Amino acid sequence: MPQTRALSLAVLAMIVIVVASNYLVQFPVTSGALGEFLTWGAISYPVSFLVTDLINRFFGPEKARRVVYAGFATGVAVSVAFSFLELTTLRIAIASGAAFLAAQLLDVTIFNRLRTQAWWQAPFIAGAIASAVDTGIFFSVAFAGTDVPWTTLALGDFAVKLVMALVMLAPFRLALWRAHGTQFAK
Repeated sequence: MPQTRALSLAVLAMIVIVVASNYLVQFPVTSGALGEFLTWGAISYPVSFLVTDLINRFFGPEKARRVVYAGFATGVAVSVAFSFLELTTLRIAIASGAAFLAAQLLDVTIFNRLRTQAWWQAPFIAGAIASAVDTGIFFSVAFAGTDVPWTTLALGDFAVKLVMALVMLAPFRLALWRAHGTQFAK
């Protein structure tokens, strides 16, 4: 039953991250110049890659995809609810769902291909590439052709995702140590 418990916790974590990020994306970070191109959602969302990567590492890509699908379903439901509440538009909801699904599934695939490399390569490289895809899809679908300075927002968002990909290496490594002890090579 440890696997069932771990997967349930991962699904719950993914749901919390998706809901929180969908909500927090409407609030700019207001400390200095960062507030001009950065939202709190950009800081919370990259944690979803940590969840996906840990499940991929411990239980394989199929289980990681199941966690992604649960996050996607929740994200769609939340985005549609927000659009009815006029907290977002249908265009942003579609952009969010498409970006999440494409980026997370890409992360699972790249991580799985790199899983035999040094411990940090799979989560960092998969997260960086998937973050670029997520940012590109979301901002171009949500804001292209509007007055929103979406390229500036996208650059700020992507920069934060890269920093968070580095930061998330610490909890990833700690999870590996906890699960396997310090006696593993990669």
